[in-house]
Amino acid sequence: MRRAIEIAVACICALLCSQKGIAQTIKGTVTDSLGKVVPYANAKLMKGGNLIIAFSTSDNKGVYSLAIPADADKTGLKVEISSVGYKKQSKPVTDFAVLYNFKLSSTNNALDAVTVKDKRPRLSTRGDTLNYSAAEFSAPQDRVIGDVIKRLPGVEMDDNGKIKYNGKAISSLYLGGDNLLDDKYNIATKTIPNGVVDKVQIMENHQPIKALKDKVVSDDVAMNLTFKDDAKMQMVGQGNVGGGLPGKYDGNVNAMMFKDKYKAINYIKGNNTGIDVQNDLISHNLSAYLSRLDNNKPNNLLSLGAAGNPNLPTNRYLFNQSGLVNMNNLVNVKKDVQLKANVSYLHDRQLQSYTKVRETYLPDQTIRYTEMQDNRRRPDLLHAQATLNINKTNYYLNNNLVTDYENTGSYSGLNATGISSNQSMSNRRLDFSNEFNLMKTSKSGNVYEGYSYINRLSNPERRTLEPGVNQDIFNSGQPYAQLEQTANIPTWFTNNYMSFRHPDGKITQAYKAGFSLQSQNLESVLSVVQNSGASVLASSTSTNNLDWFKSKVYGEAAFEMPGDKLRLTMRLPVSLQNISFSEAKYAVDKKVSRLYFDPQFSLKYNTSAEQYVTAGYSYRNDIGDITQAYRGDILLNYRTLQANTADLSERKTQTAMLGYNYRKATKMFFWGVSAMYNHIDLNNITSSQITNTFQRQIVLPYANDMNMVTLSANVSKYVFALHSTFAGGYSWQNNKLNQFLNGLLLPYNTIANGINGSVETKISEKINVSYKLNATRTNSRTSVPGAGTNAVTQLQHQGALNYNPANNVFLKLSGDQYYTGQGVGPDLNYSFADFSARFKINKFKSDIELNILNIFDTKTYSSPLLTANNYVNSVYTLPGRMATMKVSFNF
Repeated sequence: MRRAIEIAVACICALLCSQKGIAQTIKGTVTDSLGKVVPYANAKLMKGGNLIIAFSTSDNKGVYSLAIPADADKTGLKVEISSVGYKKQSKPVTDFAVLYNFKLSSTNNALDAVTVKDKRPRLSTRGDTLNYSAAEFSAPQDRVIGDVIKRLPGVEMDDNGKIKYNGKAISSLYLGGDNLLDDKYNIATKTIPNGVVDKVQIMENHQPIKALKDKVVSDDVAMNLTFKDDAKMQMVGQGNVGGGLPGKYDGNVNAMMFKDKYKAINYIKGNNTGIDVQNDLISHNLSAYLSRLDNNKPNNLLSLGAAGNPNLPTNRYLFNQSGLVNMNNLVNVKKDVQLKANVSYLHDRQLQSYTKVRETYLPDQTIRYTEMQDNRRRPDLLHAQATLNINKTNYYLNNNLVTDYENTGSYSGLNATGISSNQSMSNRRLDFSNEFNLMKTSKSGNVYEGYSYINRLSNPERRTLEPGVNQDIFNSGQPYAQLEQTANIPTWFTNNYMSFRHPDGKITQAYKAGFSLQSQNLESVLSVVQNSGASVLASSTSTNNLDWFKSKVYGEAAFEMPGDKLRLTMRLPVSLQNISFSEAKYAVDKKVSRLYFDPQFSLKYNTSAEQYVTAGYSYRNDIGDITQAYRGDILLNYRTLQANTADLSERKTQTAMLGYNYRKATKMFFWGVSAMYNHIDLNNITSSQITNTFQRQIVLPYANDMNMVTLSANVSKYVFALHSTFAGGYSWQNNKLNQFLNGLLLPYNTIANGINGSVETKISEKINVSYKLNATRTNSRTSVPGAGTNAVTQLQHQGALNYNPANNVFLKLSGDQYYTGQGVGPDLNYSFADFSARFKINKFKSDIELNILNIFDTKTYSSPLLTANNYVNSVYTLPGRMATMKVSFNF
């Protein structure tokens, strides 16, 4: 630094002096004591004390030259030569015509060591990429990289593991630049050790296909983990085994590799401590993927009618016996060519026990029913996927072969409004698909694309209910033994297209043409088994055998401007859809043809390097599926019978959005606001006839509309002085819809307000604290006199204190508190607390850990839910206090 300053000062002086002309020069050579030249030595012409009037350096032959300013005082001058590793020398100037040669002697004096310390966490930016140093945001108690990601400024992770950056969900999580897991990234965040990750990178405007880079606008945000050099050289392996009371076990073993040519995450795990291993397999962007495919896969038609899960972490309420084998392997065969295999098998046994009260408010009455269920569910899930990916700048090929098999058996002990019965249900879902995508860039820069997707799906379902219920509806008022419902919708679907993209200066034109076909058959039977064992149809309308065929021919013109300042996208798709469905029994033979135009517009304007505005508008037409075309009765659950009498529903959806995002990476400050408006027009409405014991639904041809306005804001800031990350958010949603109940049309307006906040703070090197708050208030009201207004307020607090009194001792105390204020019942308060102690044995690379869950031994939890004019309160049975001891090891 000193040398740089001297050079700069001398250059300035020489430049100033040169303005008045140069009269003479002083020259010479610089060598060492052995006569070898010393290049790049500093040569200064000085006057008096330290006034530098000329400066230069010796060349690679050791020659230097100093120009004397013409107006300089030529008395009292001296030449000083210095170089690193040599003693400084100087000579007085007495004659301007002679050479001033220097022979420097070496010195053993070393430069003083300078240590720069900066305890502030680092966040660097380069273009659209942010780099978080994982080590500087980690805490001593962190075990996996997901623990670190949760506290990164600008990044949030919800209870299901979904990651968002500045309010926008990430598209993928890459490992060393490779997409091993697609969007099932919980596998990585819950498994990869914190210590092997070097940086967590956020990549904005991410375009994963090289052939489309700088040609096709992308608003995707992706995350990439980079690994330390030693982690890339060898296998990373961990395992643990543990047990506890009452009768608990927990264990897993994993092996990971993060080499440039080969990446893998393979593990086996199992527990009965309430840890839901199926959470590892969540596909966070599945709905967006299916929407892109235009494949509306039929879901299960039948259910046990059980309550959903409470708003608690799974280890608070889940009774399970889980096992999961998960293997994910990727090989870079050569540059830009990858082979990938993802295979998993899950076996689980889950129990649930609850009591539910449901109230439906009408102007002249309140319909109320109660139910108690003891449920047992046993899912077996197999997933196998093989992918070939070639990603070059002028060529892209991706082929993805996927098979999913599910075999689930369920049982329920049911008491509904004082009537006891037993339910059992099974389904065997087989889902096979292959997706092929090919792109080629010509010499002129045009991109040609071919795409093909094919899918085969079947899902036979069977549910029985015994003894028979609602005899007046299903058996002419006579007792009977069993009610049985079966259903299946075997489906073939294919979508194929060709596209052409032409980059022309600042605008990329794209044109697409394709077709899709869907062939389905809905089969269902509702039958009654008499006490004698004979099986008969429940009614003359209790079967379905509906054939369905849908074809779609479509074309699209798109225009994209991928500018640095302004990015515009305009898509103009047109489609001709033909649907035919028939069933002789109900004299159904219909054909529907529709021509749809579904324009989409989006804009992104960068107001500065770290701030941008987004806006968008879309208009979409949708037509109903096979589940809206059948005419026979299907008992969806033990108390809901449904059929259709209206034409297929047609939905027109308009969506408009506006957003603003701000970041200041060097100050670790992020915030954003957004607004969205949705308007939906429908040509039908579902009419429900409800009693205290049963519900019948039909679809009526009635003009219907829905409106929803959503406002949201989020902020995140790292405060260096407090070593803390503060985050918060607010949302407001106004939803207007219509209900048709017991012959009454009830327009409802539901307003939901939500606020959340969190802080992660490092009090000292040994203590850190975290706190989260979530608050919601829901109001539902109607303009119909006498229907009433309802409101529910919910507060959730979560906090944790981590203390490590020694380098190998880690203590943690955490707790949750839940409050519900409701106008239709008493206020609710629940508190939970947990404690863990971990001792690290460095010599053996192992840990011993004690966990005590639910210290207060809370064994029931009430979870109310308010939607429109329906209030549901479910009271769940919880596992209670649990203690486990676990030994973990690395290899």
